[in-house]
Amino acid sequence: MRVLIAGVGNVLRGDDGFGVEVARRLESVAAPDGVRIVETGIAGIALVQELQDGWDALIIVDTIDWEREPGTILVIEPDVIDVADLDWASRHDLLADMHLATPSRALMLARALGVLPPIVRLIGCQPWDADRVGIGLDPAMAGAVEGAVAQVWAEVEAITVQLSRG
Repeated sequence: MRVLIAGVGNVLRGDDGFGVEVARRLESVAAPDGVRIVETGIAGIALVQELQDGWDALIIVDTIDWEREPGTILVIEPDVIDVADLDWASRHDLLADMHLATPSRALMLARALGVLPPIVRLIGCQPWDADRVGIGLDPAMAGAVEGAVAQVWAEVEAITVQLSRG
């Protein structure tokens, strides 16, 4: 079993640094065999590069605005657009950004390249203000970091069971 955990976000934009902070906490403990933790910041292309190594599962940790209470943790199995189903102009519009700064665009590119793992989870946290310029999380977000860490390990365990069943 090989699971990649990617913390994404911009630490210079307040709550948007949530995924990076969770990745840092995860890195402070020994990960199970076959689990790798990376911080990709806002460079979605860095995530796609990490996926080139071949993984059974991907867990992304990020800020996600679903208009919930700040600090609410959500686990989502994202729908990833298949660019082969799009016309040329739509493909160009979606993939023209070389930084691919959003996880959804990075996942689209990974799927198009054939490196997207079969299991993908997004662990998101509702921000207080993801657009605020400055370092540091809002107290509600900071309080949710440990819950997100626990959720990541729970997802790793669930994925391990799922993969062992074939």
